[in-house]
Amino acid sequence: MASVTSIMGATLLLACGQMSNADGGSSTTANSTQSQNTGVTKSRDMLPAAMTQQLQALPQITKGLGATGKDVIDPSKPTLIKFWASWCPLCLGTLEETEAWRNDPKFADYNVVTVASPGHLNEKSSAEFKEWYAGVQADYPNLPVLTDDSGTLINKLGVQVYPSWAIIDKKGTLVRLIKGNLTSQQAYGLAANANNLDELRNSSERPEAAAADAKDTKQKDGVYYNSQGKPINTRSIYLAGGCFWGLEAYLERVDGVVDAVSGYANGSDKIANPTYEQVIGGSGHAETVKVTYDADKIDLDTLLKYYFRVIDPTSLNKQGNDRGAQYRTGIYYTDTADKAVIDNAIKTVQGKYKQPIVVEELPLKNFTLAETYHQDYLAKNPNGYCHIDLSLADDKVASTGNQKPLAPATTQEQAYDPKRYANYDKNALKNTLTKSQYDITQNAGTERAFSHEYDHLFAPGIYVDVVSGEPLFLSTDKYDSGCGWPSFTKPIAPQVVTEHKDLDFNMVRTEVRSRVADSHLGHVFPDGPKDRGGLRYCINGGALQFIPLNVMPQSGYGALTSLVKQS
Repeated sequence: MASVTSIMGATLLLACGQMSNADGGSSTTANSTQSQNTGVTKSRDMLPAAMTQQLQALPQITKGLGATGKDVIDPSKPTLIKFWASWCPLCLGTLEETEAWRNDPKFADYNVVTVASPGHLNEKSSAEFKEWYAGVQADYPNLPVLTDDSGTLINKLGVQVYPSWAIIDKKGTLVRLIKGNLTSQQAYGLAANANNLDELRNSSERPEAAAADAKDTKQKDGVYYNSQGKPINTRSIYLAGGCFWGLEAYLERVDGVVDAVSGYANGSDKIANPTYEQVIGGSGHAETVKVTYDADKIDLDTLLKYYFRVIDPTSLNKQGNDRGAQYRTGIYYTDTADKAVIDNAIKTVQGKYKQPIVVEELPLKNFTLAETYHQDYLAKNPNGYCHIDLSLADDKVASTGNQKPLAPATTQEQAYDPKRYANYDKNALKNTLTKSQYDITQNAGTERAFSHEYDHLFAPGIYVDVVSGEPLFLSTDKYDSGCGWPSFTKPIAPQVVTEHKDLDFNMVRTEVRSRVADSHLGHVFPDGPKDRGGLRYCINGGALQFIPLNVMPQSGYGALTSLVKQS
C-alpha cells in the first residue's frame, strides 16, 4: 500500500496551484526584526490546538443531521474539513463528491464535514447564506455544513481561497492544510491511512515536489476563483525574512495573499534540492516564503510594505534570535517588471534608516519547497517559536490610494496650497489607515512613548499628514527631545497646523491638528530648545508619513527640497 505521504505528494500541487522546485533567477544578503516585533507571538494569535471542540460548537444547517457540529463529529476520529463558499464554482461542483466520500465505507475512520464562513471572503451574510442553502441542501442531504460566522477558523488558518481542506487528527490538531481542491487520489490515500497521520505530519519529504512549472503564475484548471467566479489573477514573489515559520504564517493572513509556502532559495547550484540539514550546514540558500497573491486585490508595493513591517532591513544574516546566512533577508523575483517596484520600495525604506539596507534584491535563481513538517508550522504548533507579531497582518498597511496624485507645484507657495490636499476620501479612512493611525488622527489617540520608528528617525526629508498628504514638518526642525515621541521645533509653515486648548486628563495643554484634514497630531509645549524658538511640537508618529529627500520630487514635494538641510 502506498504511504500517505507519497499519495499526497503525487498530486497536491496540481490541485493547489503552481509551486515548483525552481524558477529562473540569482542571489545576495540580509536579515532582522523591527522594533514592532516584541518577541514570541502568543498562541492566541495562532491556531487553537483544540480544533475539534471548535467545530463541534458550530451550528450545522443541513436538515436531518443535527443542530451543531457535535452531532456530526465523532471526537475519536480524525476529521477532513472542506472550506468552501457559495460563489466558488469548483466548490459547488465538488459538493456531491464530498458527500460521496462521507458516505463511502472507505472513509469510515474519518469525520467528513464542510465549513462555510458567512460574511467573510465575499460570502453572503449569515441570513442570506442560510436562506440560499435551504434551496440547495436537498441535493446533498448527507453533507454536513457547519457555519462559522466569526470567520475564526479561516482567519487562523490563513485560508483566503476556496476550496481549501484541513486534516485534523483525533486530538484536534492540524496535520495538513491544502490550499485548493483535494483530489480523489489524495482523499482515498488519506482514507487508507487514517491511523498513520503522524507519517504525514512529521514527513521530511516534499509532497509538493511533483509540481508543475511555477512560472505559469495563473492557476491551472480554475482552482482559485474570485467572488465573480473567475480564476484569480495570481502573481508570485519570493520573500526571505528570517525563520520562515513566522513569515509564512504572517503573510498568509495578509488580505489579498492567496497562499504562502516555505522553501529554500538562491543557494548553490550544486545542490539542486537541499534538505533542511544542508541549508543550515551552509548550502547558501535562504529560508524563503513563496507568496502567491491576487494581483487584482493587492499590488506588489503594498505587499512589500507588509514585508518591511516585520523585518529589520539593516540586520545582516540575523532576524530575531536566528543567526546565519540562511536567515538573511531578500526579495527574489521572476518577473523583471517587478524590479522597478522593488527598487522604489527599498529606496523609500532606506530613507528611514542611517544604516545601509542589506536586503537582497535579485532574480530568483532557484527555489525548493521545504519539507512537509515546515509547511504551516505555526498552525500545527500553536506554541512554536515565532519572531514575528502575526497580529500585524490584521492591521492594514496605510495605502496612498486614499490620496489623489498631487498636481505639479513649481513654487513653495503652490506646495502649501490647501486645495492640493483636499481630495482624500474621508469615508475610506478605516480602510486606508492602520488601526493606530485611525485612532490617533480621528479619535485623538496617543501612541505609546518610544514605540514609533519616527522617534529615532533623523534622515533628511519631510513629514506629511498621513491622511491628506499635506506637508507638516521638516527633518531639519526635528530633534531628540527624549520624550519618546517625534519632536520638532516648528511646523514647515505656520499655516499648515491649527492649535486648540485641550483640558483632558485635568491638564491644560495646546493640541496641534493639521489644517486640511483636521487630523489630531499631538501637542505643543514651551520647553523646546531656547536657541530654536523654545517650542516642542510633540507629535504622534502614527499621524505622519515620512517622505525621504530623494523621493520628494516624484512624490509631488519637489518645490520643498531646498528647505531640507542634510545632516
